[in-house]
Amino acid sequence: MLKVLTLLFVYSEKPEKVMMDVVDFDGVSYRISTPSSKTQIQLSLKWACWPELVQFGAEDMLKREYAEYYGGPTEDGFDVTLHFDLEKLPEDKEALVKKVSLLKRNIFAAPFERAFTEQEQLEDDKVTSKPIPELMSVHYRDDEAIHIKASQDRVTVIFETTFKEEADRVYGKLFLTEFMEARRRIQSAPPVHYSGREPPLEIRHIQGLKDSGTVGYVTFILFPRHTRGEIREETISRIQIFRDYLHYHIKCSKAYLHSRMRARVAEFLKVLNRAKPENQTGERKLARH
Repeated sequence: MLKVLTLLFVYSEKPEKVMMDVVDFDGVSYRISTPSSKTQIQLSLKWACWPELVQFGAEDMLKREYAEYYGGPTEDGFDVTLHFDLEKLPEDKEALVKKVSLLKRNIFAAPFERAFTEQEQLEDDKVTSKPIPELMSVHYRDDEAIHIKASQDRVTVIFETTFKEEADRVYGKLFLTEFMEARRRIQSAPPVHYSGREPPLEIRHIQGLKDSGTVGYVTFILFPRHTRGEIREETISRIQIFRDYLHYHIKCSKAYLHSRMRARVAEFLKVLNRAKPENQTGERKLARH
């Protein structure tokens, strides 16, 4: 989508009709189109978890980040639509392209920002009678969710991740074990806990959680040093893509091992071929008595 927006906003000398559907990770769908005029472009987004994100402040995030482009009619079948006039774009068009390409990231940041702010208020106010922040659950995939909970000294983020194959579960456990061990080498890293079957205590009360060998629960404990100041936005950007990061490396590891196995089989075949006896093509003579 970044390349398409760059072509439309930065390098396009003559506006043209556009109708393009783009699919992103986590079941997100985009549509870039020019429904009325070639100079009027709209970008629409559809995501199954949009109603949940609205509860946690996604619309406020849109008004803050895309105030000039958000607020018009929403395209049928989509949840969010941004409207752009090619004749009224700002001078720094590349900066606009970058911001628009982060549309999914920004609306998904709403529950994280809310949790970080709640934790900061709890820690600074030190009021014991203040209501405990609610657990925010975002079902961003068909069979997976992220659970976010703020407390006085930390923000807990729990990922449900499904491993559809037995090999994926083995690789996933190895990777997550390394995440847990990383804290011994990097003191500033957030603690990570992994449960291969049983849900963590923070979410065990939720109805409908899976308790099977195909589901793993990864818990990140974020302290104020991870959620305040300049590192805040970086933390949100990185933790959002943890699930994709994990499964990407699982697939890469499987591909690497398969390539090594194919190379080893090829070597074995060469050895077997060299071990074949040569064909006896000469005429055999029988001994006479």
